[in-house]
Amino acid sequence: MRIRLYNENPNQRDILKVVEVLRNGGVIIYPTDTIYGIGCDITSQRSVDRISQIMGIKKNKAMYSFLCHDLSHLSDYTRPLNNNIFRLMKKVLPGPYTFILNANNNVPKLFESKKKTVGIRIPNNNIIREIIKELENPILSKSLPTDGEYIEYATDPDLIYEKYGDLVDVFIDGGYGDHTGSTVLDCTGDDFEVIRQGKGDIDSL
Repeated sequence: MRIRLYNENPNQRDILKVVEVLRNGGVIIYPTDTIYGIGCDITSQRSVDRISQIMGIKKNKAMYSFLCHDLSHLSDYTRPLNNNIFRLMKKVLPGPYTFILNANNNVPKLFESKKKTVGIRIPNNNIIREIIKELENPILSKSLPTDGEYIEYATDPDLIYEKYGDLVDVFIDGGYGDHTGSTVLDCTGDDFEVIRQGKGDIDSL
């Protein structure tokens, strides 16, 4: 199913359709403030396995992010933050940043691994944030590949649908996506370290 939504004012009826798909274990592709992503309800083990198969990666080794509507779910998946990191997150989120944080004991159970960190994203995109808000759970997210020949297949909605439409339950067309990923900040210590310079500005940090 392909659904066209607009970031400025996403249709609530369509948002609820997507949420129902997610609650039933579906996998979706959706726009963010950077690259289009593929994701599912974080509580659905079967869907996590399915994303790993679609992307051709091992679940226990994959670098997934948890997409959240706001900071209220942090304590569900992360260890307590120091005040400086929390203030930084409040300053720049929603925005094109991924924060690598120390995971609590809930995260390894999701991935059947010994993961000690988790990536947290709150994208500045009304479509996916409204979906997460209605779902009331974070979404497990993986960006579509943008290397070499794949760039157009992660930015052009028609090409994304052509390549992935039969593999997922819903493709959300939010217009052309970006080809630059988020800025990744390792916040597992007392201060942050820039792991990858992406769309998010680091000078203001």
